[in-house]
Amino acid sequence: MIGRKWVYGMMLASMFLSACQPVEKTSKNADEASAQTDQKREVTFPFPQIPALLADAEQRKEYLLKHYWDNFDFSDTLLVNNRSVSEQGWVNQLGLLASGPVPEAWIEESLDNLCTGMEKTEQARRFFMSMIDEYLYNPNSPYYDEDWYRIYLKRMLRSTVLDEASKSSLKFRLDLISRNMPGTLAQDFVYYLPDGTQHTLRKTPVEGNRLLLVFYDPECGNCQESLHVMAADDKLTDAVAAGRLTVLAIYTEGNEAVWRKALPEIPQSWIVGNDRQQVKDEAKFDLKAMPSFYLLDGKKKILLKDASYPQVCARLGL
Repeated sequence: MIGRKWVYGMMLASMFLSACQPVEKTSKNADEASAQTDQKREVTFPFPQIPALLADAEQRKEYLLKHYWDNFDFSDTLLVNNRSVSEQGWVNQLGLLASGPVPEAWIEESLDNLCTGMEKTEQARRFFMSMIDEYLYNPNSPYYDEDWYRIYLKRMLRSTVLDEASKSSLKFRLDLISRNMPGTLAQDFVYYLPDGTQHTLRKTPVEGNRLLLVFYDPECGNCQESLHVMAADDKLTDAVAAGRLTVLAIYTEGNEAVWRKALPEIPQSWIVGNDRQQVKDEAKFDLKAMPSFYLLDGKKKILLKDASYPQVCARLGL
């Protein structure tokens, strides 16, 4: 997913940086014909005009990112609601941000440029805040990126137009995504085995210095599919049997009957627990999509956060 994001971003960067050139005047007749054509032309995103003196590609890219929304009229309700302009404009901005290494300062200024514009009206603010959530916080989005989302949340917490209730919600989400970052110790929690014994993540024994932590719900279609794939994966089964990996599957939804009914579907070589909804109730982990995979070492340090199963397998060499 990240690879596709970067490739698409490079294509967009090349297109925009070559397209946003100063426009030379043509003959009077050509200008008149162009004006008549413009009247019939569909509304398009109003890209900023990059100064001609900025000849270097990186300088042009920096200017475009920092001034991307300068010409967009956030007070125009029809324009904001025109997704072929507003949403496509946002997607193209993300493509530019994904086009190779971009300094964090540029990302901050680019997102600030959007936030400053959308703050001007409540309708625009609600529309773009919802869209930003959809693209940056939804794990199914090709532009899912918690680092960019964190920058956006911090910017909106400095907003002078949001009320305290809105800021409280943003602060909660910022705190949530800031937990269990790679390199930090995983949040500890209590879970119960089928025999009723109580255990904690921190004291769970780990084989091979690798622990695959899986949060799941057997009533979730994606979970059922993923668990079946994992159970049929001979490489995963061999790694667990050889003591190179421990798998800990935690049911998070609090329905004891549902959990116990589905236990026969889980490989016996895994540790299977029920946290009795502690992880969700205490926001220990950000379970925005299920199943949720975390790869830990033996000391419970996070190696991969909220990864896909293929990403986990690649990291483990399976």
